[in-house]
Amino acid sequence: MKRLYAYFFRGLITFLPVGLTVYVLFLFVTWVEGLAMQMLRPFTGEFYLPGLGIVLGTGLILVLGFLVSQPFMKLVLGWVELPFTNLPLVKSIYSSLKSFADYFSPHERDAQQVVLLKKPDSDMSIIGLVTRQNLTDLPLDAHTRQHVAVYLPMGYMIGGYTVFVPREWVQVLDMSVEEAMRSSLTAWMGNTKPTNSD
Repeated sequence: MKRLYAYFFRGLITFLPVGLTVYVLFLFVTWVEGLAMQMLRPFTGEFYLPGLGIVLGTGLILVLGFLVSQPFMKLVLGWVELPFTNLPLVKSIYSSLKSFADYFSPHERDAQQVVLLKKPDSDMSIIGLVTRQNLTDLPLDAHTRQHVAVYLPMGYMIGGYTVFVPREWVQVLDMSVEEAMRSSLTAWMGNTKPTNSD
């Protein structure tokens, strides 16, 4: 029975990530297809090709990306964001999500670094993400402005801390931001890419 239990839970653990991912994708595709069908039916009648919703959604996102890349759109986006940046509770949620999305946007790629943070007089080390290399525009003292901002995510993404530390405290790791965030999500449990240790 113990062997059967072990096989069952191993199979369950193997199936759950795949099953849940497929299920979430299925829900998303179904929602997009349903939305596209409602939008196109007045123009196409009963004619509809499966997958048209995904194509339409991709096209709309590309058009939106092109528009927001234009200089004149900054003013328009500022007006659109007014309700989200002035209401107390909404402002906190929107600002956090926008900052997180901006961090992973392509124009910020060169600033992203996964680092090992270690204080010289301590044996403890922690993995974090450098979010800012330049702190000169922040209301900090002159000494702290020479530091870097490092975000320390907590396990299962329940929160995190941003600390300002001297540059010599951080060591850049050969790891992508996506891999670091994925590992942080599960508190670094499970299989990870093997690395060489000194």
